[in-house]
Amino acid sequence: MVSDHLPTGIGSVDRLLGGGLETDAVTELYGEGGSGKTLFCLEVAARVARASRWVFYVDTEGVSLERLRAVGGSDFDRILGRLLLSAPRDLEQQGKAVATACALARGGRRDVGLVVLDSATNYYRLSLSSPDEDDAREALALQVADLVATARTVGVAVLLTNQVWRNSRDGALEPLGGSFLNHAAKTILRLDRRPGPLREVVLVKHRSRPEGRAQFRITSTGLEAAGPG
Repeated sequence: MVSDHLPTGIGSVDRLLGGGLETDAVTELYGEGGSGKTLFCLEVAARVARASRWVFYVDTEGVSLERLRAVGGSDFDRILGRLLLSAPRDLEQQGKAVATACALARGGRRDVGLVVLDSATNYYRLSLSSPDEDDAREALALQVADLVATARTVGVAVLLTNQVWRNSRDGALEPLGGSFLNHAAKTILRLDRRPGPLREVVLVKHRSRPEGRAQFRITSTGLEAAGPG
């Protein structure tokens, strides 16, 4: 399937990505807490729902409906009517939610425009350094593989967020999940906090675009382009 793009609605980010999120691939978004990962997901989800397409949103961290209301504005009810929200409580339930989302997108009965997994590694992180770590890593890998296959097969954009850890060697923030997550995602974006409401998006990996940066601003009603890019 030829790659197409799903605009995020944030002009600086869409220019950085050459039009938006690729619709036949997984986009990974990582950054420290408070960097705006969930807000980014809600912004894109609201845009897709406004276009009367369905969004399957797997939420492991507790999405604020009030924040979605602020992003949606007068379209909130319309957006909510196109949002299929799942809130799994552990990694096993997360796997079932991902399987349901993929089946729905492949089934074709509903026009699914976006699948969001926020955060992909929240429950996986709880298994680190425990006897269940290997099983959890395998379970997460299978979930991500299902998302990759679905994106390729039916041309639906998949956006997953990832938590970070600090590398003790150089102090850099690294995404969780190991090499399989980085390999599965064809686009990887890092969100960095900047003064006040500013955030910087760093394009770490893309199969056809050069590395680069863009900025956006968090407002009371959503995200807007800011600064260079």
